[in-house]
Amino acid sequence: MIIAIDGPSGVGKGTVARAVAAALGYRHVDTGVMYRAVAWKARRENVALDDEQAVAAVAERTVADTSGGRVSVDGQDIAAAIRTPEIDRAAALVARLPRVRAVLVEQQRRLGASGDVVMEGRDIGTVVFPDAAVKIYLDASPEERARRRSLDPAHAGSHDLATVKTELDARDRSDRTRSVAPLTMAPDAHLVDTTGLTIEQVVEQVMRIVRRAEGAGGAGGAGGAGAGGAEEC
Repeated sequence: MIIAIDGPSGVGKGTVARAVAAALGYRHVDTGVMYRAVAWKARRENVALDDEQAVAAVAERTVADTSGGRVSVDGQDIAAAIRTPEIDRAAALVARLPRVRAVLVEQQRRLGASGDVVMEGRDIGTVVFPDAAVKIYLDASPEERARRRSLDPAHAGSHDLATVKTELDARDRSDRTRSVAPLTMAPDAHLVDTTGLTIEQVVEQVMRIVRRAEGAGGAGGAGGAGAGGAEEC
């Protein structure tokens, strides 16, 4: 099966997706890392983030290696470098560019085409794999999301709660209002509100949904590519 896990920042997508993938013996693909890597490399090469053609060219030659729990581009470990407020903002800008999204969605579809994958992002179930066997949309209250992000050691920068909430609000507006593949819940996705829940409780809920899909024969199999469009971050 392909399992799509979508949702905004700060809902625990990464932790939940990794745990579900480990429980099933599936691969885990974090599509947000791909957008962050492109943003990081574009900034490194002094490419203007509003130059769609130039950033798309960066995307075409950027391969983020996430094996072994690392994130590297061109042999350089960038796991810490891409988890900063600056790259948060840069990735949001990059994610609004249709040509960039087209390049990365094609890469994402190739990564998931063989199935047995848990893929997380912001439009996996709506654009990348609209026929995914299981679609999960994680959400939480704005206050809960800000609290989690402020306590997350993986994200460098300000841990002031008010500042973090402001940054998340800005990212939400960017994701939900972009012209291509805006953040939204697929009509057939399962909503899981993670507010007040532990990671273990969220994973348990998701696994129940997955097991039901397995029992039903896995509605979408390996998933179709869909009618086009482009997506995540």
